[in-house]
Amino acid sequence: MQADEIRVKGYKLIAWMGWAIDVSTRLWLAGVVSVQRDTALADRLWQRVRACCQAVGALLVCTDGWAAYPNSIKRAFREKVKKTLGRGRACLEVWPQLCIATVIKHVKKHRVVQITRKMTLGTLEQAQKLLQATLGGTELNTSITLRFNGTMRERSACLTRKCRHAAHRLETIEAGMDLIGCTYNLCFAHHELSNREHFGYPCTPAMAAGLTDHICSVSELLRFQVAPAPWVEPKRRGRPRKAPVADPTVPKRPRGRPRKHPLPDPTLPKRPRGRPRKVA
Repeated sequence: MQADEIRVKGYKLIAWMGWAIDVSTRLWLAGVVSVQRDTALADRLWQRVRACCQAVGALLVCTDGWAAYPNSIKRAFREKVKKTLGRGRACLEVWPQLCIATVIKHVKKHRVVQITRKMTLGTLEQAQKLLQATLGGTELNTSITLRFNGTMRERSACLTRKCRHAAHRLETIEAGMDLIGCTYNLCFAHHELSNREHFGYPCTPAMAAGLTDHICSVSELLRFQVAPAPWVEPKRRGRPRKAPVADPTVPKRPRGRPRKHPLPDPTLPKRPRGRPRKVA
């Protein structure tokens, strides 16, 4: 898995867009947009990526030199582990087979002169085994995200370097990112995956990941109906009731003060109100 972020220039607006991609299937996993390039951006990104992953397993994450990435990845990929018997809080432990690699490119006069590769978490032997299993190359790299960076800038008018289509709102940039990411996964065959070395037929990242068995059209993608999430009863707050719940078959006790006078008999005629009539 690889992650990267780019700077987006809008109309009187500077935003940052971050995303993550699965290397073996080239599947765009998640993306976030924020005005600031801070820890909250990284936390949101990796929480969405964690929702796409399976249970605890071996995972290699390659990122650039942004200092917020390692701690955000550790916070996202950890599970509750109960070490003591009885009551008490469970400990949060990072996945044992999680590897985090950092790739830093040193640029001089718009040319890469040196590349620094280091392991932030895990060992280099573990990372090399995972790298060979995912067909991500022979060395630690972030080339997949850089290629996807070019795809995003090519297909979105507001992401080009110099343009007359600058976005006025942050929601516009986020909606465009989601649309391009979904069409990239489902609607367009990936050139590398379609080679003989991989599948040998037109294949999308979603087909490589086993999410679908055909290339979807844009109309099919936009008209696809997603089932709503199942309803979950909200958790009741406060102390539980001490008194038992009343039986619905038993009539409720009348509220208020008891009547001083009994109710009149409905069979008897009512007494006329007002003064009696004078007979002439």
